[in-house]
Amino acid sequence: MNTDPQHVLLNPVELGDYLCRVFEAAGAEHTEALAISSNLVDANLSGHDSHGVVRVPRYLRDTERGHMKFGQSVSAVIDGGAFTLLEGHFGFGQVLGRQAMEIGTRKAAEHGVALVALRNAGHLGRIGEWAEGAADAGYASIHFVNVARSMLVAPFGGAERRMSTAPVTIGIANGDNDHFILDFATSRIAEGKALVALQGGPKPPQGGLVDEHGRPSDDPRVLYGEVADGEVPNPRAGPGALVAMGDHKGSGLAIACELLAGALTGSGTCGPGQGPYNGMFSIYIDPAVIDDGHGAAAAVGQYIDYVRQARPADGVDSVMVPGDPERRARKLRKRLLPLSMPTWQSLVQAGAAYEIAAPTPGR
Repeated sequence: MNTDPQHVLLNPVELGDYLCRVFEAAGAEHTEALAISSNLVDANLSGHDSHGVVRVPRYLRDTERGHMKFGQSVSAVIDGGAFTLLEGHFGFGQVLGRQAMEIGTRKAAEHGVALVALRNAGHLGRIGEWAEGAADAGYASIHFVNVARSMLVAPFGGAERRMSTAPVTIGIANGDNDHFILDFATSRIAEGKALVALQGGPKPPQGGLVDEHGRPSDDPRVLYGEVADGEVPNPRAGPGALVAMGDHKGSGLAIACELLAGALTGSGTCGPGQGPYNGMFSIYIDPAVIDDGHGAAAAVGQYIDYVRQARPADGVDSVMVPGDPERRARKLRKRLLPLSMPTWQSLVQAGAAYEIAAPTPGR
């Protein structure tokens, strides 16, 4: 049982079923509601609370405002064989992202490589899920993502917002669910991590944000401003900003994401306006087409193991590669999922609006 009064523990299956019913009540068909709820719960199970159930109130608000729409599927604007440009119609990213991934792997199977551009998608969730899906099918993939109208991140040297959190993800298949999955926001912290901190989670690192004067901060309120009880936090309401990771390097990579996923796809780059949405520029590769007998698959596995075998630094249990933290989190959280009390209360309120009873914590 949980002894921390600031957190509750939830059965992941019960939580997913509850959220599925909430999204159905909000207007989603069962299959779509299941895709959304499963994706969000899996993000928490993977240790990425920033992209998990904390986003449910925002999703419901965005559907009410018409910024995201239930019942949408991708449609091809251009289909050039190994290349396709997909329109998302502002549907839920949990559905559109999987459809784009399935199209990409299917085209890579036919052509050896595929380029899939997706525009006007609702929040795509944890991009690592799409890289994991491709890797499970045996493919490598690279994803550049932007968030049009997001306006969250200050460029290197800047004191005001000009960029989105602009995620980059690279997945490389490796054996039986031991894939290399590099998945990160180009901001020092993801916006969702600031949201989790605002609702009682771990505090951001000092310098993960800047205030209105460009001074380093660890206070999520510089991003959201003061939030009234029951109000859905707005990350564009505060006077400060997130900052790019790695100084000029992360800032440059974020701009590249805006240009590839936003400008090139036609989804739009980051700027003022209401209703943020995602663009994604993805490359899918069949490793077999460039393996002339040199044993690419074996080389991938051997090098990953070689990195893991490095002598750990003082205070470190073992060296991990990208993908290991998610696998470890799933083992630790598979029975009981921790949520901050404010996050849990927001989920209870979401269900209460549709007269849906929430599951009982602590089981």
